[in-house]
Amino acid sequence: MADIFDEVAEDLRAERARRVWKRYGTAIGAFALAVVLGVGGWQGWRWYDGRQAQAVAASFLATHQASEAEGADMAEMARRFGAIGPEAPPGYRLLAAMRQAALLSESGDKAGAREIWNRIGADPAVDGLWRNLANLLWVMHGLDIDPPAALEARLLPLAADGSPWRASAQELQALVALRAGQPEAARRTLLALAADPSAPQGVRDRAQRVAAQIPHAATAATGG
Repeated sequence: MADIFDEVAEDLRAERARRVWKRYGTAIGAFALAVVLGVGGWQGWRWYDGRQAQAVAASFLATHQASEAEGADMAEMARRFGAIGPEAPPGYRLLAAMRQAALLSESGDKAGAREIWNRIGADPAVDGLWRNLANLLWVMHGLDIDPPAALEARLLPLAADGSPWRASAQELQALVALRAGQPEAARRTLLALAADPSAPQGVRDRAQRVAAQIPHAATAATGG
């Protein structure tokens, strides 16, 4: 059973944060940059504020490019993103914090990463999409740390109908059930997810594969 848990957890950690960043980070960053560049001609303090925002944008993009370079020091890149946050406009502050957390996790500082995700997930000023993503990542990187009840409490609203993170949250719910010693509940969740046409194909395939490795309760009881 530990092999199943490790396989899926590692798959999630390696795949999800990068995919989400590539899907949303570039678009939002480009939009924020366009807004920043558009305020350059304003008068008075807004002109000055726009200049400051442009400097933040340039620093953010330079740090992002450096973090993508081969052999980059992830801990140092995380520190640089952390230095951007305090003086940045809200949009860049959020993006810098999310990137910092991802890099801290990659560098082995799981506690530091989860502290940032926990803070973002509890901040009412942050858009709900990003709060929920932060909570999802907090759970994903705490599967072997926090009590199952605490993890499930975070996942419950994310797994509800209409949530953009529903499939990912349900996959994590199955892992939490496995850790809690509830293999049959985990198997039911995974089979339902594998049959859900609205779930991403990769999630469905993985759910089917993992569900097949979890023995039925009756079979396990008889030793068959």
